[in-house]
Amino acid sequence: MNIVHLKYAVEVEKTRSITQAAENLFIAQPNLSRAIKELEDSLGMTIFKRTSKGISITPRGEEFLFHAKKILSQIEEVESMYKVGSNDNGKFSISVPRASYIGAAFTEFTKKIDKTKKFELLYKETNGIKTINNIMQADYKLGILRYPSELEEHYKNVLHEKDLSYSKIFEFSYVIATSKDSPLASYETITKEDLSHFTEIAHSDPFVPAMPMAEARNAEISDYTDKKIFVFERASQFDILSNSTDTFMWVSPMPKRMMDKYGLIQIKSDLKQKIYHDTLIYRRGYTFSDLDKMFIEEIENSKNNIILT
Repeated sequence: MNIVHLKYAVEVEKTRSITQAAENLFIAQPNLSRAIKELEDSLGMTIFKRTSKGISITPRGEEFLFHAKKILSQIEEVESMYKVGSNDNGKFSISVPRASYIGAAFTEFTKKIDKTKKFELLYKETNGIKTINNIMQADYKLGILRYPSELEEHYKNVLHEKDLSYSKIFEFSYVIATSKDSPLASYETITKEDLSHFTEIAHSDPFVPAMPMAEARNAEISDYTDKKIFVFERASQFDILSNSTDTFMWVSPMPKRMMDKYGLIQIKSDLKQKIYHDTLIYRRGYTFSDLDKMFIEEIENSKNNIILT
């Protein structure tokens, strides 16, 4: 087994096709097939099953590929750290929850990138399970998890089991976002009865590691109204809110620039005072790059631009 064989196997897993993997790797298909066979023989196991429908991965193969990607990622990190003339390889990757202040931070981050140098930025909005998996599979260097404070020990245990480091970056309660022309904008206080007449744009993430989906969903979806629209793309959420004055959405506090852009306001409410944590996660032993540090600084700047009514 050698590093080249590991790279070959990971590419086959990615494409689920020997033909496509060979094309991506710029090698002949027979040579790739032979290399994969040599790798499997050296390990005494089958990684890939060849079927009429393509390539599938065996359970032991999935375990092997998980470790292979970690090894390749660590090699890449070492190479980037000690490459002559540079301590940063121009790559940045992060998985995050759907949050306006994080999105605003990423926008400012992209504006400050040195455009005279090569760079590659990956920004993925997804749920907590996929964020953890993205880090574990070495597809992303950083992740941000969002969870209610009462699940903090649960998440700490999950992160400890997966050998991931973490640090809290934001603690908050959800606020109500609605159009500045919404009737809710004039209410001195907002009651559960008030919200029952409006439509909720639901955006919560019901996926909690090692917790039944039904239990997680019940904990996160509000019962203030029986009129709900589930939309998981932020621009569409905000477009509905700004154009439909009978809608509202529970959100993490938003920067003023984002509210002004979509003609929204955000309102504090005693109805939903549960505390949430946004926590930065990364593989244990990972060293932050200059780009990582720049993005984290923009997160702090974005938080400072949050203004609540």
